[in-house]
Amino acid sequence: MKTISVLAGVVAAALLTVAMLVTSGWVRPPLETLQNGYRGTAMAQVHTRKGVAETREANVAPAAADPAEPGDELAGKTYENVQVLKDVTVNEFNRLMVSMTEWVSPQQGCTYCHNTENMADDSLYQKKVARRMLQMTQHINSTWKEKHVGGTGVTCFTCHRGQPVPANIWFTDPGPTRPGGFIARNNGQNLAAPSVGLSSLPYDTLTAYLADKDVDNNAIRVNATTALPTTKGKPIQDAEKTYGLMIHMSEALGVNCTYCHNTRAISNWSQSTPQRTTAWHGIRMVRDLNGNYLEPLLSTFPPNRLGALGDVPKVNCTTCHNGESKPLNGAHLVEAYPELTKPTETVSAAPPAVPTEAPASPPAPAPTPQ
Repeated sequence: MKTISVLAGVVAAALLTVAMLVTSGWVRPPLETLQNGYRGTAMAQVHTRKGVAETREANVAPAAADPAEPGDELAGKTYENVQVLKDVTVNEFNRLMVSMTEWVSPQQGCTYCHNTENMADDSLYQKKVARRMLQMTQHINSTWKEKHVGGTGVTCFTCHRGQPVPANIWFTDPGPTRPGGFIARNNGQNLAAPSVGLSSLPYDTLTAYLADKDVDNNAIRVNATTALPTTKGKPIQDAEKTYGLMIHMSEALGVNCTYCHNTRAISNWSQSTPQRTTAWHGIRMVRDLNGNYLEPLLSTFPPNRLGALGDVPKVNCTTCHNGESKPLNGAHLVEAYPELTKPTETVSAAPPAVPTEAPASPPAPAPTPQ
């Protein structure tokens, strides 16, 4: 019986191959290749032209609102209960509020966050969350400007894309439901989860590496730093988790491994592209945002907004990038909204120090393809 099944599979594969070669519609789509490393290192990004066009179309930034008219009145003195944008003029404040409505709740309007009969009222949890998200946006554009977001910056639209809840948020995966209360002993894998590219890799690497702001900075690294072993080293399960995180980042940015790594020396920082340093800081930025801005909102969110294990919605690389190496095709969003670049917190979370294994500053510019 087994032999018959094998033969049937071989015959089916042969017929499918013949069909691909002699029938119409089975042609390779036009490809778009961008070389980002020296020849011979296979460092190139390969996409279908159709896929590139679709991704770009899905990541179009909205036009900035018209500039606010000059004015001297400050929002904090004119309106009640303004806590984050007190030193912004009334005209600039109103302009930003209108923009935020378009970015976050175009269908619901102002009532999504505000009690329109009393705009100073804080009874809606959405308003409390929005206030904290404003501070988070300012924190990203100031603290993480040099290390990750650069001059492009972020606005509410970067994540929300016209939706009250961003499409690409995540919760800790509770794993499969099993009768009898038995715990699966599968290293948290073999479920083909979207978070790891539908592979059999561990399906909840995000909780392990992106949720905890105090996680060991060397937790992701599994490569040895010496030619000969000096310690017991890490188990293969850790390597699988690390690879799962790399798959997430690859799909989030719509790139392959060679966007950051040199194929001839994957772990070598000196032969990596500058994007690897940017990504290194990006991982730390995501931990910072989840740990210092989202996790503290646990008591603010209603139960229906929490995950299966009662955790808050969190961000990852896809939340901003949405399949593009540069969010929203690299549009400079924050230039038109300078009030989103000035932190209003008395004490803000600082990014972690760079460990010795990673460069303290970005490496030399990427090699020019030859």
